[in-house]
Amino acid sequence: MRIDAHVHIVGTGTGGTGCWYRPKGLTRLGAPFLVRSVGLTTRDLAGPSFDQQYVAQMLEFVRSSNVQRALILAHELPHREDGTPMPELASFYVPNDHVLRLAAEHPEFLAAVSIHPARRDAHEELERAIAGGAAALKCLPNVQGIDWNDRRHTRFLERMAEVGLPMLAHTGSERTMPVRDAALANPRVLTRPLEIGVTCIAAHCGTGTMLVDTDYLDVFAEMVERFPRLFGDNSALAGMTFRLRPSALRRLTTGPLAERILHGSDIPVPVSGLLSWAGRMMSWSQYRSAARITNPMERDAVLKRYLGFDEATFTRAADVLRLAKPLQARG
Repeated sequence: MRIDAHVHIVGTGTGGTGCWYRPKGLTRLGAPFLVRSVGLTTRDLAGPSFDQQYVAQMLEFVRSSNVQRALILAHELPHREDGTPMPELASFYVPNDHVLRLAAEHPEFLAAVSIHPARRDAHEELERAIAGGAAALKCLPNVQGIDWNDRRHTRFLERMAEVGLPMLAHTGSERTMPVRDAALANPRVLTRPLEIGVTCIAAHCGTGTMLVDTDYLDVFAEMVERFPRLFGDNSALAGMTFRLRPSALRRLTTGPLAERILHGSDIPVPVSGLLSWAGRMMSWSQYRSAARITNPMERDAVLKRYLGFDEATFTRAADVLRLAKPLQARG
């Protein structure tokens, strides 16, 4: 089963989804590019049925690609240590109920919930997610302010390990959302979850925007040697994110690291092989061939193959995500 294990759901709340979208600062400049990348417009974004249009596009992308399922991501708010949510620091919000419902309605989708462990109802929400069939838990530690090495989160992590719920955690640069604590982009934020037994996927493998942000690929590689439950994904590496260097690509597609990489597109982040071609990581003919593909999910998959990621990269998520039938929550 080929899975795109990193697909964002975005919504404005149309149709009662509970989503909202409020881009801030420089993030606001990227909004037109994000909606255009999935075949929509800023007029659609302001329209009465954007959430439904967005989901319809995601379904069409899966159905008309060689990817068979997509892991769709909820998005949690930042929280203070006392559990107080901070919506004023967020640029968008996607509730867990929305992605769980979409996954229940559409076999093309798998749900990744997002739960800040400092939430006052974090454990209850985790149980609801488990019972609802969540395939993973998605978080952005540097954006949401989550230090998973804080021992106060031990019981939460133990329950994740107990039911086999993996964690997909952003690592490395973040340039599309407001960052609360840049130090939490380091993959070492996953140390305690891994020690407890939680399977972790370090999104972007800790890569950083060239000449701007710290690159943690070496840290990720060292942790892969230490922790057999640690994986990475190649999301956003075929885009205009300035993350991928030729040396990094060689490490991610050959040797021991290649056996730990999952495929992910990071849609709606725009997909383009232009930087990869400019960096001599693919030929001009390959770049042009991919550019003619209108489906961004398929275009991203084709670019990843041109970059050297093998077929196992696309199917590995089936063994990493929680795909079993929903479990009963604790009474």
